[in-house]
Amino acid sequence: MSAIAPARAPLRLFDAPDAADTKARILEAAFRRLATEGYAALSVREIARDAGVNHALINYHFRSKDQLVIDVLDAANQRLLARQTAMYSGTSGFADKWAEARRFYESDFASGFIRVQAELWAASLANAELREKFVPRLLAWKQLVLKAVREALAALQAGGVTLPPPITAEVVACWISEFWLGMEFADLLGVKEEQLQHRAALDAVQWLLQSLDDQVRARAAAATQTKPRPRAARSR
Repeated sequence: MSAIAPARAPLRLFDAPDAADTKARILEAAFRRLATEGYAALSVREIARDAGVNHALINYHFRSKDQLVIDVLDAANQRLLARQTAMYSGTSGFADKWAEARRFYESDFASGFIRVQAELWAASLANAELREKFVPRLLAWKQLVLKAVREALAALQAGGVTLPPPITAEVVACWISEFWLGMEFADLLGVKEEQLQHRAALDAVQWLLQSLDDQVRARAAAATQTKPRPRAARSR
């Protein structure tokens, strides 16, 4: 499995935006512009032209360019976080969930969402107002990762697998989230050598999680086999 999608899918924020929904059309146009040209080149007039609306409507609906891009991020995050929440709460093993997360990443990279997020991150370095709006949204994603890790470690412990005390849920969540963020920037830059290393790292985690899944299943099976059976009632 490759670290990123080999080809870009059509850039869309909504599956089927309502042509009569002016706000959705503006968000869709802004998303495409951000994903293809970046924040620095973002033009309200060009967004309005792409959306087929008067540029005054952008000010009416969003008040500023920064609020527009934050609303673009929120619209994308709403779908992505719901998708990840459903995946983490599923009954599949940890290895299967990791594989699904990798497929999500490939899809997000191909759709342009990864670049949109990176563009807003970069712009936030010099724009305090944008940073104030962007950072909480980034932290919300990290909290989702932390919640998933806590649940995973709890499941492992229930299955008889205990990690050493220094390896807490917070530590593991930090490893995962910071790795993904670093991988995103390297993939956006197109560093081939880094992409090969990322694939090896992702595969290694896949192998580790599969081994943990196997251990948990083996312990559960052993516990079932050794569980004493109830004695049959004696006949009178």
